[in-house]
Amino acid sequence: MEKLIVLGTGNAQAVHCYNTCFAMKKGEEYFLTDAGGGNGILLALENQKIPLERIHHIFVSHAHNDHILGMVWMVRMIATSMNKGAYEGSLHIYCHQELVDIIKALSCLTVGKKFTAHFDERILFHVVGDGDQKEILGDHFTFFDIGSTKEKQFGYCIRMEEGVRLSFPGDEPCHEALLPRVQGSQWLLHEAFCLYSQRDRFKPYEKHHSTVMDACRLAEELKIPNLVLWHTEDKDLAHRKENYTAEGRKYYHGNLYIPEDGDVLSF
Repeated sequence: MEKLIVLGTGNAQAVHCYNTCFAMKKGEEYFLTDAGGGNGILLALENQKIPLERIHHIFVSHAHNDHILGMVWMVRMIATSMNKGAYEGSLHIYCHQELVDIIKALSCLTVGKKFTAHFDERILFHVVGDGDQKEILGDHFTFFDIGSTKEKQFGYCIRMEEGVRLSFPGDEPCHEALLPRVQGSQWLLHEAFCLYSQRDRFKPYEKHHSTVMDACRLAEELKIPNLVLWHTEDKDLAHRKENYTAEGRKYYHGNLYIPEDGDVLSF
């Protein structure tokens, strides 16, 4: 993948930024991870000039509303493009089995049959299991169950054509059992619900989330050179990057990224 395009950086309750989701650009194609909690995904894609006709691969991590509800809009809009003859090929959706049923059910309840008629014909679901490997857009993906006790959730590691390794362990702390999968990555995309200094206010541990300190300590321990923190609260968005960077630098000495919606990271 050549670029990571940040579409959203907020947690489920964020209102000043979009929910965390992102696209990876490879040539003229895009690999989308999650779709956020609503039709804000369409504006996020438009702002980044990402045409729906160039999205043929989407990974959905889990069924929480801030990750899956945007998929209804992706289904509707891409199916619309298919119906107009403007979308070539098929849309490939990668997720665990329960999500197949949920995405289909949500779509059938909220959009018309002329859109859902493409299910299993041109909108194709690829069920992933723990440890499954797939080649997508020339890169090697290994999918894994993150071991969530809240909601079944998957993440992945990528070995890119250029040799770069990237890990996305979902939106919970990277559990000890996952460390062998993440070890050796050049990039770690990790959630950081809030500052450690604000843990009493935001209560991340009660929600199965990390603080900036936790994520930075992990990346430092694993010697990962590039760390991206997102899936955050948004109560002081104007100072988020400054404050998160200041706390993170106490525990992590690699390249620390606190992106804003719309930022682009190059590998």
